[in-house]
Amino acid sequence: MIRQNDQTKNKVKLLTADMDKPYEKFLRLGADNLSDAELLAIIIRTGTRDADSVTIGQKVLDLSDSRLGLLGIHHISVDELMTIKGIGEVKAVKIKCVAELSRRLSKTSAGLSLQIGNPKTVANYYMEDMRHQESEWIMLVMLDNKNRIIKDEIISKGTVNASLLSPREIFLMSLRYKAVYILILHNHPSGDPTPSKQDIAITERIREVADLIGIPLIDHIIIGDRKYMSFKEKGFLK
Repeated sequence: MIRQNDQTKNKVKLLTADMDKPYEKFLRLGADNLSDAELLAIIIRTGTRDADSVTIGQKVLDLSDSRLGLLGIHHISVDELMTIKGIGEVKAVKIKCVAELSRRLSKTSAGLSLQIGNPKTVANYYMEDMRHQESEWIMLVMLDNKNRIIKDEIISKGTVNASLLSPREIFLMSLRYKAVYILILHNHPSGDPTPSKQDIAITERIREVADLIGIPLIDHIIIGDRKYMSFKEKGFLK
């Protein structure tokens, strides 16, 4: 009788343990009820002798900036992920693909409400492309006469500097694609979209050349961490 009770207790323990596993928990409660580490554990699938998949998932999160959570995966390389015991090349690639899928889903969703005349929707559309970058990128968006995007192009990577960003390069590209209007975006890796003196100088310089050539600059948007600053909204561009 005691032996049967022990067997019953063991079965209950095993059943309870299985129910607590991320995959089974997902089936019972849905993805909303899983922690970031548990979501990663489903991608990782298997653990090691010393650590289960949830523990390894937490180690991935610990490797990134703790303030960013899952978004920190954008800043971790495949080689860095492979330094975690239990993550080989295949698992590292899967984790990076999850981060990229997240970025593309966010951009696709933002694209449904994109209105070039509305700086907030433009910022949302390019937010996931630019806010994860660790250096400052400058993007040129070229538009037709109905404010539709003809082409967007990264024209500079690195520190924004008025002496390094050439209006000539901007307008040669704009003429090549027969742009009627242009829009500039760049990111601040610090997460603070407040414009610097250089940002203001660059904007004024481009605006002056734009007016001379006849391809108006309709806005310059600075991307921060889930925040943006529009020169148009602030009244810096007329």
